[in-house]
Amino acid sequence: MTGAFPTSQRDRDQWILAQRPPRNAVDVSRPYAFLAEEERAESGEVVSVATIFLTNRECPWRCLMCDLWKNTVTETVPVGAIPAQIDYALEQITARGDTPPPKQIKLYNSGSFFDPRAIPPADYPAIAGRVRGFERVIVECHPALVGESAVRFRNLVGTKLEVAMGLETAHPDVLAKLNKRMTLEQFSHAAAFLKANDIALRVFILVKPPFLDEAESLHWARRSLDFAFDCGATIASLIPVRGGNGALEALAASGGFSPPKLATLEAAAEYGVGLRRGRVLADLWDLKKFSDCAACFPVRAARLQEMNLRQVVAERMACPCGGV
Repeated sequence: MTGAFPTSQRDRDQWILAQRPPRNAVDVSRPYAFLAEEERAESGEVVSVATIFLTNRECPWRCLMCDLWKNTVTETVPVGAIPAQIDYALEQITARGDTPPPKQIKLYNSGSFFDPRAIPPADYPAIAGRVRGFERVIVECHPALVGESAVRFRNLVGTKLEVAMGLETAHPDVLAKLNKRMTLEQFSHAAAFLKANDIALRVFILVKPPFLDEAESLHWARRSLDFAFDCGATIASLIPVRGGNGALEALAASGGFSPPKLATLEAAAEYGVGLRRGRVLADLWDLKKFSDCAACFPVRAARLQEMNLRQVVAERMACPCGGV
């Protein structure tokens, strides 16, 4: 580990940057990834969603847990690059023909859609022209950048706009250590702005962020779900914290971080779905790394997927492992 975890924001920025491995080589004329996935819509229908991971400038915030910077560039992309990336992804998804035509679209850009250094505002009309045929357009943004640009884009799109914001955790001390540069009050204020302007809110919540043990992490995942729905969220995504960005490995070496157990994600999802205050989705990407039992993992993964799509708490499988 390169020194102890710093207490000041400036020192945390420098420490986090010092732990990073090299970023990946990316092409600004192409999204770095895209896929079609199923998701339960607000209506209760399970729909196909085109998810495009746009290539653009790195986020200005240095969040402790983030590894999204790996597929970014260091300068603002040229005007026209983002629309071209959307064209490419949608053409490829359509050509595959292995899913129903997507009804919704996610434009995720490893940062904030309304950061003008990431997504050039001059591209808003062209982007809107490509996505206004979808029932819902979902973008992501840091609460500090939620404002009139979101309203402008909503007006251009002319369909339902949803903004995904990372709450991460409702634990105020841990939130500060994550270097998010955001308070719960600021998150709540941004959420209120979205609601006042008829823009839906999606919330990202971390399951077992650094500095919390297993029991604490479940408690705060539940409190974070409560807070998200109190702020007007219609959907919340539970993301088990994964290593891979250098900083988390450094913290793990000193005992400040360990990945969550699969059982903790399951319990958080059960709580959230049971609230029936909005949809709650468990992030299933690379899920196997959180399980210690090969015998029950396939059934448990399928159960979480069923809960995601049906929004009903399914019965747990009994296994000699005890559900670790």
